[in-house]
Amino acid sequence: MNKKKNSHRGAGEIPLKGPNQKELWGSDALAAMVRALDIPYLALNPGASYRGLHDSIVNYLGNSRPKILLCLHEENAVAIAHGYAKASGKIMGALVHSNVGLMHASMAVFNAWCDRMPLLLLGATGPMDAAKRRPWIDWIHTVSDQGSLIRDYTKWDNQAGSVISAYEALLRAVQIADTAPRGPTYVNLDAAFQEEEIGAIPPLPDVKRYCAPESTIPSDDLIRKAARLLSGSKNPIILAGRVSRSETAWKHRISLAEKLRARVLTDLKVGAAFPTDHALHPIPPSAVVSPLMAKAIGEADVILSLDWVDLAGSLKRAAAGKKKVQQKIIRVSADAHIHRGWSMDYQGMPPADIYLMSEPDATVPLLLEAVMERSSPARTMQTVSPLKPDNIVSIRALAHALNAATKGMDVCITHLPLGWNGAYRHFKHPLDYIGSEGGGGIGAGPGLTVGAALALKGSGRMPIGIVGDGDFLMGVTALWTAVHYRIPCLILVANNRSFFNDELHQESVAQERGRPRENRWIGQRISDPDIDLAMMAKAQGAEGIGPIGKVSDIVPAIEKGITLVEGGAVCVVDVRVQPGYDINLESFSAIAKR
Repeated sequence: MNKKKNSHRGAGEIPLKGPNQKELWGSDALAAMVRALDIPYLALNPGASYRGLHDSIVNYLGNSRPKILLCLHEENAVAIAHGYAKASGKIMGALVHSNVGLMHASMAVFNAWCDRMPLLLLGATGPMDAAKRRPWIDWIHTVSDQGSLIRDYTKWDNQAGSVISAYEALLRAVQIADTAPRGPTYVNLDAAFQEEEIGAIPPLPDVKRYCAPESTIPSDDLIRKAARLLSGSKNPIILAGRVSRSETAWKHRISLAEKLRARVLTDLKVGAAFPTDHALHPIPPSAVVSPLMAKAIGEADVILSLDWVDLAGSLKRAAAGKKKVQQKIIRVSADAHIHRGWSMDYQGMPPADIYLMSEPDATVPLLLEAVMERSSPARTMQTVSPLKPDNIVSIRALAHALNAATKGMDVCITHLPLGWNGAYRHFKHPLDYIGSEGGGGIGAGPGLTVGAALALKGSGRMPIGIVGDGDFLMGVTALWTAVHYRIPCLILVANNRSFFNDELHQESVAQERGRPRENRWIGQRISDPDIDLAMMAKAQGAEGIGPIGKVSDIVPAIEKGITLVEGGAVCVVDVRVQPGYDINLESFSAIAKR
């Protein structure tokens, strides 16, 4: 037997060639359709409900475009597809088994939904025809309306009943997922028609005729009104929120800010949107509106919101007790097209004097051409100086060590932990940082990093995820997938041995009620015993370094990790940071009470 052609290593998973067959199965047609849609990978955890499709991907398509990525948990499978889309802007697929796999995957689907990232989620159910069900197992894995499990946080779902209807469902799912505002879609495939003999494959549709539409653009009249307002502004400000990783769009935003002499604020909840070392970006980005950001927003007379995630909340913080928003608001966002009643991820309803129902990438070039160059300089204000290193092992110390170790390198930060200060590192390219997990849950960091690393493979840009220990522990098996398929990446764990954000919440409640604040750690600390995270990484086949307990050891550890990743490895560095050192307790308390 040729070992190279039957390797169990992920990078060499080339199936043995089978006989030529005239008689084909329903799942062969489905696999051909997925290939026609140019889905490069299907991340999955195996399940009998889609064993037909699994066989077709392997034995009919030869495990090539799409290629199977075996995952040890469905949540990781979806997180990998999510991370791939964040870094590449392109849709990838994930495949989950019946109702049980879909329930496992649901948190990761919600993350992709909140993050407005495209995802093709394929599922399956036991035969809907009860006469075809196997005793017991097919019954508990058959659901009459499986899509209802995630319908409230997907853009569209469908349960196809035949090969031809599945063709249309897959076309529609990809088109809708890739139409702004983007998000996950779900197609459920009946196990019975996957395994039916169909003879020749029904002709495939011309997928080029079913592509997602180009982004809509505002009317000329609205663009002129917005340009007039911005051009006549005394102190404009741009809130740069959800935007793509396009370098061209990045340059357009810079040119617009410079032409208007407008200050720009950015948000750590989403990817890099503007160079944070630019003179017009005076305040470090933050996941919540900092006091300095609130002050800048409050001082502006015209605000240009480029799909800012929580515009209403930001205006409320900046209003500082005023009864209504004084500034003129130009809102650029297509997000209302995706709003539902189940989830409040759309945030509060902001006012808008001019509402441009479009994506920022499509609208900014039109504004750039229409606005008049402002001669008055941008209003200056006090900025936060870069924080100096210290002798405490903290997220701050980790950030300084990372900056030193990666100087001159092209890096993609795939995730940041709670406690990260926007002043710790500058972002100078749209791929320098791709944003958070979207839904505010825990466990996505490793999978997002692996997915982004897959998209960046061969690009020369190193993917580095910085995650908390809770995040790492929930998603650690994503590392096995990275090792198995030779997807190099570096994960730095800011390990405070606690769900520390919730310690602060418990302290806030206790303080409000006049109870002992010292009890905040109970039910929160991940210690006694401490978990050896480096050994957990090694258990997945990755390289593990640490635990690191001295500031002087952090740079050498990261440098060693970089060298290993450059050599093709997956590496985890466990840095034992001091709990709470990077948290501003006064700010947290104020936010927790609001």
